[in-house]
Amino acid sequence: MRIGSLVVVLWLIIGAIAAGQRHYYTEDTPDCSRAGTIAVTIVAGPLNYVGLNPKIDCKTPQPSK
Repeated sequence: MRIGSLVVVLWLIIGAIAAGQRHYYTEDTPDCSRAGTIAVTIVAGPLNYVGLNPKIDCKTPQPSK
């Protein structure tokens, strides 16, 4: 169980590094798409380095007037 936990933690750390290298943390406009892209990039982990470039596109409904 400990080795599995270590693998998961390392996987997520590598994903966080990949998101940082793509400058996802430096954007000034936080929105649904940005947060989704960061989350998917972190979860994808090392797969980012073999060509996976996940991006999320989401639209939030506009408030009624």
